[in-house]
Amino acid sequence: MGCRRRLNKSFKNAPVLPLSSANNYVLFSDCHRGNGTHNDNFLHNEHLYIAALRYYYNRGFTYIELGDGDELWENQSMEPIKEIHSDVFGLLSRFYKENRLYMIYGNHDMVKKYPSFCKRKCDSYYCTSSQCTRPLFPGITFYPAIILREAASGKSLYLTHGHQASLMNSTLWPVNRFLVRYVWKPLEQVGILDPTSAAKNYTTKQRSETRLVSWAKEYNRTLVTGHTHRPMMCTEQSPYLNTGSCVHPYCVTCIEVRGCTLTLVKWYMDAHDNGSLYVEREELAEDGKRCL
Repeated sequence: MGCRRRLNKSFKNAPVLPLSSANNYVLFSDCHRGNGTHNDNFLHNEHLYIAALRYYYNRGFTYIELGDGDELWENQSMEPIKEIHSDVFGLLSRFYKENRLYMIYGNHDMVKKYPSFCKRKCDSYYCTSSQCTRPLFPGITFYPAIILREAASGKSLYLTHGHQASLMNSTLWPVNRFLVRYVWKPLEQVGILDPTSAAKNYTTKQRSETRLVSWAKEYNRTLVTGHTHRPMMCTEQSPYLNTGSCVHPYCVTCIEVRGCTLTLVKWYMDAHDNGSLYVEREELAEDGKRCL
């Protein structure tokens, strides 16, 4: 099964959410929340991510995660991830309780497509601040894709993770998980990067993006993914966008959807003239905002 068929299959029964001025969405991807060790690439940006979550929660946004939220290739258990990042899961649970949270699975958290896994691992979490177990996402479904659609015009955004562009990260994901967990993870500690990773290998990244752009053009659909970790906005020539990731060296990126207006946003740490630090939200460049 090629990339085209894998993408078509993902969107075949995808839930459709309303796209209108009354519904604001924020799209994050590739958080790769880890277990707090030196391999946890999310840890150094957690404060930026929490600041962004609070901003969007207080302004009524609906949170949509486009896969690879938790790093479940390098880590065999989700329990230490939930414990280390309990503040994050506490905020996400507030979105979910108010029906403002939707989750898509990616290649690094593909196990979330199984209802039995979600029942065991996503129903609750241990809150370290209150020292008790609290509801997390009871009854949640993780989707392969989601569609945002404006009823009047039919304008749509097609959301998925993007791993469908690679055979090793989709159909053969158990093989790739084994290699990452037991081969590339230890080698990465001595500077050898995983050549199959779209986030770490430039050639693999380009190949994945070319296939995703090709699908979007062929079907004339505005496609939003993560996976490659490279933030990107659509253009007149290409109806493809990418949220970026939450594991950039000094920032996290996301896409805001306000009605039919899309904005690529960066959250980063800056300093006042007196030396005190603060978290800044920045809309990226002139091409960082587009209308469908």
